[in-house]
Amino acid sequence: MSDDRNTELDQIESALSGLSARARDAAAAPAASAQAARAAARVSARMAAEGLADVSYAPVDSPFGPLLLAVTKRGLVRLAFPEEHPDSVLERLAGTISPRIVEAAAPLEPTRRELEQYFEGQRRAFDVPLDWTLSGPFARRVLRATARIPFGGVLSYAQVASRAGSPRGSRAAGNALGSNPIPIVVPCHRVLRSGGALGGYGGGLERKRWLLELEGALEPAGKQR
Repeated sequence: MSDDRNTELDQIESALSGLSARARDAAAAPAASAQAARAAARVSARMAAEGLADVSYAPVDSPFGPLLLAVTKRGLVRLAFPEEHPDSVLERLAGTISPRIVEAAAPLEPTRRELEQYFEGQRRAFDVPLDWTLSGPFARRVLRATARIPFGGVLSYAQVASRAGSPRGSRAAGNALGSNPIPIVVPCHRVLRSGGALGGYGGGLERKRWLLELEGALEPAGKQR
């Protein structure tokens, strides 16, 4: 066999060898990725179990789709609706509270259980502790007043502002409610405009109506005359 033919065969074998190696690497990549994910999950679980994380987060199912919950050692600090981008939510938590954030379901289990009971109509009030870190002083007063509105009840923006110590601050109260970091648990959906109009809602008006219908504060649309 000529030298040229030998050279050509060597080149083909080299090319096939390279393709085989790349195929093996490609096949190994998902396994390596899965292994890394499992390792990260173990580290997160250990940090949460040993109290090393400042913020723990996890997705939780709801009638609206997956909610993102975050909790600190003080209590529930964030509930994000499905349309909120998780990376943006976590970045703000890292910048405002601490970068020591881990994904761990166990610290969120009490909140998950209470939300499930609420959506099934078996719970009328939430008992989980709350962390108000993401709200300023006035917003915190507004949200605390809102948290005291009973299941099935509603108040106007002016009434909530008055209960927060600012009788003329209905517009500012509306802004505070619109940026509520813990919706549903802090029931800003129970605040309406004077006269009973829905007003605004960070989670969308259809979601606000759904929650009010769940609580019996509004009749289902099909039953209204």
